[in-house]
Amino acid sequence: MSDQAARIIQAVEDGWADQIAWTQALVRYPSVRGQEHTAQAFIHDSLRDRGYAMDRWAIDVDAIKDHPGFSPVTVPYENAINVVGTHTPRQAIGRSLVLNGHVDVVPVGPHKMWTHPPFEPVIDGDWMYGRGGADMKAGIGANIFAMDALRRAGLQPAATVYVEAVTEEECTGNGALSALLRGYRADAALIPEPMDEALVRANVGVLWFQIELSGKPVHVREAGSGSNAILSAWPVINALKGMEALWNARADRVRYFEDVNHPINLNIGKIEGGDWASSVPAWCRLDCRISIFPGDDPAKAAAEIEQTIRAAAALDPFLSNSPPSVTFNGFYTQGYVQPEGSEAEATLDAAYRTVYNKVLPSRASTAYLDGRVFALYADMPTLVFGPYSENIHGFDERLSLSSLKRVTQTIALFIADWCGVEPISG
Repeated sequence: MSDQAARIIQAVEDGWADQIAWTQALVRYPSVRGQEHTAQAFIHDSLRDRGYAMDRWAIDVDAIKDHPGFSPVTVPYENAINVVGTHTPRQAIGRSLVLNGHVDVVPVGPHKMWTHPPFEPVIDGDWMYGRGGADMKAGIGANIFAMDALRRAGLQPAATVYVEAVTEEECTGNGALSALLRGYRADAALIPEPMDEALVRANVGVLWFQIELSGKPVHVREAGSGSNAILSAWPVINALKGMEALWNARADRVRYFEDVNHPINLNIGKIEGGDWASSVPAWCRLDCRISIFPGDDPAKAAAEIEQTIRAAAALDPFLSNSPPSVTFNGFYTQGYVQPEGSEAEATLDAAYRTVYNKVLPSRASTAYLDGRVFALYADMPTLVFGPYSENIHGFDERLSLSSLKRVTQTIALFIADWCGVEPISG
């Protein structure tokens, strides 16, 4: 290990207590969809106080809606705030970098099913509990405190670095796209998503869609003469599960997914319907998510989804004459593959070896990642690499703190090597 690397690693250690406290403070902001702005104000002020040149804006749908990476949206965006802090060196001799992370988190579900309040981060041994701590507020903190560690070691990147905190990663990906189209491009991007200390080699695309079914309402005493919209959903769901099985059958022919168990996942994430326990329900609404392999066209997948639903409805006496409607209302994204052998990957691998004393592993991801924005639409090497976690999107989401420290040290070393460094003063 070089003297400089040792200084940087120690600098992360020296700032570790502050990093944990900062991450806990960020977790306390309940930044679910539509409420991200308060957490973004905290991040904005944290970066401003460190001397970054600041930019903050709400996502403008009109500015991005015609881009092929845009996902349809049905909610207002006044609180969908993006924040970018820019570091500019005295002399740009290195390679530029985007350090990206998302501040939005998914809903918590029933609070009574959490061991601790979801937005009150609790540390128990090596674990920090709390909604969004792992996915991925700790990653945003790792980016910021990796940069801090360089400063603590008397250094700063000798290249432009954009520290991004974006919204909408959990539902559309439009936040990262908005930042890209605002001009934030670089020679590489690094995103510390909770990927169990491995590099993401390949990532699925994702589609969200909503199905609305109608029925014929009658009094329950004559239920047989009506049509129950809720019960009509089950044949439609079963047909979609059959489609999911067919898509999964291709996995052994898709590079990097050959050994992934069930990579294409259909989720019926929400169901609601009916108006009265003693009335046959006249309506039912399903919110669904499914993934697609890298290289698959979202539009073709959408057409197959619609056809599958139509075919199932055609077998129902009522739905055959009143077919369900399908609306694509969120993710509408392609997957991507991060090519092997890039200089950025080699640089991350070297940093990883220094911290972990082993070769950087890689994996395929079956969840959506904002990495697709940089990889597909900016031709940027995109390194998605982050700490070990458990129960993300579930109860008692938790993050390994020792893993986070190693990841922060690795990111700091990567920045120093990729961007080069210069003394803070002089």
